[in-house]
Amino acid sequence: MSVTIELDLPEEIVRQARQMGLLDNRRIGELLAEEVRRRIAGQELKRVLHEIRSLPGEPLTMEEIGVEIKALRTERRAREVRR
Repeated sequence: MSVTIELDLPEEIVRQARQMGLLDNRRIGELLAEEVRRRIAGQELKRVLHEIRSLPGEPLTMEEIGVEIKALRTERRAREVRR
């Protein structure tokens, strides 16, 4: 698909963007694709945080979080050894 975009940018930005190769069709496409991925990830993070915050019960303490992390790391190491 093809789309035409016209930008009104300050001369200095245009000069720097050209020097960095950012005004190339392929590069503009990459920048837009990355921004789309970033925004989708942000929306997903908000959704997950909403779900977590709506769970019943009290939040874990920092000590409890540390214990959980340590247990997960131990489990991961054990799986890696079995490979």
